[in-house]
Amino acid sequence: MLIAKVSEKYDISQDTLRYYERVGLIPRVNRNSSGIRDYTEEDCRWVEYVKCMRAIGLPIDVLVQYVGLYQQGDETVHARQEILIEQRQQLLNRLEEMQKVLARMDDKITRYEEIKDEQKNR
Repeated sequence: MLIAKVSEKYDISQDTLRYYERVGLIPRVNRNSSGIRDYTEEDCRWVEYVKCMRAIGLPIDVLVQYVGLYQQGDETVHARQEILIEQRQQLLNRLEEMQKVLARMDDKITRYEEIKDEQKNR
């Protein structure tokens, strides 16, 4: 699949896809006889994985480390698992903080509704 299709399919710019490959977020993409990137299903799975991990806030350097370990083979399974466990805990911490912020926003919205009701009843 050509880069334009991958870009459209995953809603990621072509420049971002090239960057992901350049910094090692996705393994090197094979090129066709014309030298144009030709993404395989495996490449697309990496794009989807990286997009998902970036959407939840995983830092690029952590993802680069993870991909590098993956490319080294099965002897790095433990190290990859540790990365994911650590990042999962950080995500849970962020979720907890976001839930606190959301509750505070809900309280503020409720208070504004009460004020509007009081003003209406005057």
